[in-house]
Amino acid sequence: MISPFEPNLVRHLPDGTPVMSFGPSSYGYDLRLSPREFLIFRHIPGTVVDPKAFNPKNLEVTTLQKDASGSYYILPARSYGLGVAVEELHLPANVTAICVGKSTYARCGIIANVTPAEAGWKGHLTLEFSNSSAADCRIYANEGVVQMLFFQGEICGTSYRTRRGKYQNQRQRVTLPRV
Repeated sequence: MISPFEPNLVRHLPDGTPVMSFGPSSYGYDLRLSPREFLIFRHIPGTVVDPKAFNPKNLEVTTLQKDASGSYYILPARSYGLGVAVEELHLPANVTAICVGKSTYARCGIIANVTPAEAGWKGHLTLEFSNSSAADCRIYANEGVVQMLFFQGEICGTSYRTRRGKYQNQRQRVTLPRV
């Protein structure tokens, strides 16, 4: 259901360096942010962001930075960014998951958009973040950034896979809005 799967909640690297926790939680799993790509919305005069006709020119690639604390992206104050999960989800037809933010980031002003992953969904989840604070904030790559909460029920009549959902089989790259 999750690949790569970390069987234990990780709070420190083998060398003792503390990290934003990732791995299993009580009823969920903390996903990591991929170091491959992080895009930030930029205002381009004369343009309007339209989910039916999305213009990728409204997004700017952000450089992955590194220091003794780890690898990270900077999400500027009062901005919005898109990243992608390291882990690939493969949900069976009787499990739905909801992506929520982690409290440590929320206490810094970083809000992760609540995102569903429907029964039968497969892929690397595109993650959406708002920086609601007046300060630039770090978002660490290869560390826990969101938590997936899992809900098990009866096998659904029409899964995301069988209805051929538009975001099925996302790769480990940011997937832009589609209609």
